[in-house]
Amino acid sequence: MPPTLDAVAVRTWCRLALAELGRAREEIDAINVYPVADGDTGTNLYLTVESAAQSVDAVFDGHASSGARPDRAQTVRAMAHGALIGARGNSGTILAQLLRGMSEILAAPQPPRPDDADTLRRALRHAAASAHQAVAHPAEGTMLTVAAAAADAACATAGDVAAAARAAYDAACAALARTPGQLAALGRAGVVDAGGRGLVAVLGALARAVGATAQAPPATTARPLPDPRHDCAAGRDPHLAQDGPAFEVVYLLEAADSAVPALRARLDALGDCLVVVGGDGLWNVHVHVDDAGAAVEAGVDAGRPYRIRITHFGDQCRTGRRTAALEQRAVVAVADGDGLAALYAGAGATVVPVPAGEPLASGDLAAAVRRAHAREVVLLPNDAELLHLAGVAAEQARADGLRVALIPTRSAVQGIAALAVHQPSRRFDEDVVAMTAAAGATRYAAVAVAERESWTMAGVCQAGDLLGLIDGDVVVIGDDLARTAVTVLDRMLAAGGEMVTLVPGAGAPPGLADHLTDHVREHHLAVDTVVHPGGQHTCPLVIGVE
Repeated sequence: MPPTLDAVAVRTWCRLALAELGRAREEIDAINVYPVADGDTGTNLYLTVESAAQSVDAVFDGHASSGARPDRAQTVRAMAHGALIGARGNSGTILAQLLRGMSEILAAPQPPRPDDADTLRRALRHAAASAHQAVAHPAEGTMLTVAAAAADAACATAGDVAAAARAAYDAACAALARTPGQLAALGRAGVVDAGGRGLVAVLGALARAVGATAQAPPATTARPLPDPRHDCAAGRDPHLAQDGPAFEVVYLLEAADSAVPALRARLDALGDCLVVVGGDGLWNVHVHVDDAGAAVEAGVDAGRPYRIRITHFGDQCRTGRRTAALEQRAVVAVADGDGLAALYAGAGATVVPVPAGEPLASGDLAAAVRRAHAREVVLLPNDAELLHLAGVAAEQARADGLRVALIPTRSAVQGIAALAVHQPSRRFDEDVVAMTAAAGATRYAAVAVAERESWTMAGVCQAGDLLGLIDGDVVVIGDDLARTAVTVLDRMLAAGGEMVTLVPGAGAPPGLADHLTDHVREHHLAVDTVVHPGGQHTCPLVIGVE
């Protein structure tokens, strides 16, 4: 029976690609020098394909009860969608667009006797073209070059689908070997392109899924990579391109297709490494910028951004204060809301956003600790309900040989206080003690909306009531947000305080922060107030008193 590219083959392809990237992940991370030497390309590609494979498995599981099997169109659409929503980093975002481009051809209506080889050739060609268009400033010597070479070779090859897939893979290997001569950063490091190496693994898995044999890919390094510590000592930050932006911003965006060109132009003016992929109202946006808040605001103006991830590349080296200790330490902070995410990232933290309506997993925290690329990590969960998960994540990271300190911040305001005193130049233990003391000296409160009838320390509340909580306990039940917030503030300041921090959420009405600031100024002399728009969806207001 001739080889075919049916639904089962697509599922096999996803599983083989995930297995191959799992084996090569550390190797690919180690050669990641372009566009930013942040050592996570292999991990990002693995997580992207993992999401694609899970989506495909879900489609098969959904058909299992009826004894039916999904067709190829359903399967490749699931693969592309999973990759799109799970895409990580620059390379993962480009791979998501490659898979989407392939799916648009593979899922299209076929003639009565389809030629899978011809369909695959057209799919590879369309994928390479669509990925090239998705990158704002494509460069030779990257995974785009590898994708184009694979498509050209498949289209020039006669034979069945296995022959086309094998030709694509062989050409990708050859193109990968040429990348050090096409991109100066790769040539200096003596490595091939990391994203291209990952794409070779994916194409090798495709070849095996349709019955072709695939030899091992070419060696990834020509000589050992430079030690990042030597780069810092010499005045170069290994996590930043020269004069490059400080933040990586990634988010999913629900927006009309017509809004995307203006978004591209706006983000392109803010930074570099811009990749916008997707279509039909759902997009994955990736960009490197200095102003993370402006990048998120651009998404808000275009549509509805969510699953926002902001990663700080290391501004200590950008300002010239480079020491081995600075390179070894990072802070990982959980953020519920776009404003808090931008605030924490601006303070130098690696941010773990809380997905809207979805639980955070210990694996998300552990992945963020690893993504921080530091030997010493301070973890700020910023939510009492996340303390256990954070503890599990810290143990996972310690098993990998990292030194992790968990500061039990129970609220966003305690995280803000801890970051305010963070000094990477101090010894790790001293820094952790200072951050823990600052967090502990910050009393926290919130005004939340009751989800159901229940007993509280302040009496019985009904669904929709406003609950004023201090240090996690309900102290007042109200029906007006401003009045309830004033009651909470007065009770907190009755015990003293020098600084009030107000964090309005997404549901806070305009003018609330100004009203509370005026109240503190009029009724609590010598108490300063600072406002940080948080954007959190869990409660309309968070309060801190120091």
